[in-house]
Amino acid sequence: VQYSSTDKTEIEQWLVTSNHIASQDQDQAKADERLATLNSHLSTRTTLLGSKPSVADIALYARLAPMVKNWSDEQRTGEQGYHHIVRWLDFVQNAPLFGLKVRESEKINIDPEKVVFHPKPVDQKAEKERKKKEKALATAGADTAAAAGGTVTDAASKQTQTVAQAKPKKENKKDVGDKIADAVGAEAPTEKKQKKEKQPKPQKNAPAADKPLSPALIDLRVGHILKAINHPDADSLFVSTVDVGDPPGTDNTSEYEGKVVRTVCSGLNGLVPLEEMQGRKIVAVCNLKPVKMRGIQSAAMVLAASPRLAPGEEDKHAGPVELVNPPEGAQAGERVYFEGWEGEPEAQLNPKKKVWDYCQAGFLTTESREAAFDPKAVEQLKDGGKMEIAPLKTNGGICTVKSLTGAIIR
Repeated sequence: VQYSSTDKTEIEQWLVTSNHIASQDQDQAKADERLATLNSHLSTRTTLLGSKPSVADIALYARLAPMVKNWSDEQRTGEQGYHHIVRWLDFVQNAPLFGLKVRESEKINIDPEKVVFHPKPVDQKAEKERKKKEKALATAGADTAAAAGGTVTDAASKQTQTVAQAKPKKENKKDVGDKIADAVGAEAPTEKKQKKEKQPKPQKNAPAADKPLSPALIDLRVGHILKAINHPDADSLFVSTVDVGDPPGTDNTSEYEGKVVRTVCSGLNGLVPLEEMQGRKIVAVCNLKPVKMRGIQSAAMVLAASPRLAPGEEDKHAGPVELVNPPEGAQAGERVYFEGWEGEPEAQLNPKKKVWDYCQAGFLTTESREAAFDPKAVEQLKDGGKMEIAPLKTNGGICTVKSLTGAIIR
């Protein structure tokens, strides 16, 4: 299974969640809320990632299985039960692709004859339409309420009642034409006159043409870590306060010691000593979509190198890992680019276009410990004209790592 950077982030979040979702230290209301959220998440998914199996499924299964084993039939499949959690657990413990080899005596016994309540399947199209109507009604209600000084519920109710009472009886086209003519003093339209052809409405905010795939679309900048701490709720994460040269008022920024900064979560805890994260320069990816990592929103990503896996080798996240270093004297916010691939980056990368996923496959370190980009490693660029390995640099020099050669950068 191939995992995108978004998948990897989600896996990391679920691994953290697995440590809390079955915790004995939480109150019952919080436990019920977390289980309800998980149940809803799984209502339209085969696995936690949707259709891809991952270590997150196994971690959460290990946490939940002992709990679900003691659930009553009502808790499992009652009208307020957790049907989807039970179905997912049964899939994980039996599906060969997970390879759990759970002994029969340890498996959760799922008896189809003991299903208490059969929920209707979720109709995705109908659900989307329902939410759309609710949003429209809420917006209309809020506007009416603001004007009348009432509540949204009152306004929506009154609006519906008024529309129902004021609905006119159906009039034929001729009567309508006569009324309009009387009102504006114009000649009433006759049946003989041809209807004016409707002109197609111009498309609003027409999307710009897609730019060719290029690492130049990725906003790489020199970042200055002003401070880094352990994530309060995730053992594998650091939370860093990073200056990447943003102007005041930039989205997803705050102020720290008089500087505009971003909060960045990185899965480097246990791989890079915390003291090495303090007050240092790094290379940051600044136009990925911000993601919330165990309750803290991360607005950038730190580039780091790790050894390339051998064919068939499992990634155990054991390291070593080395941060990519900008050249000496580089300043926070300075543009970082691959030589020969200069260009204007996107304001924010569209995850659906997979620019980061495709290009990142070519990020590597050379034998001289330089960070670089190999277009030959990117399937979508193999037919292009540029095939030389391009060093990662600023105007002041080339970015490097401490010792890893032939490594991947991500």
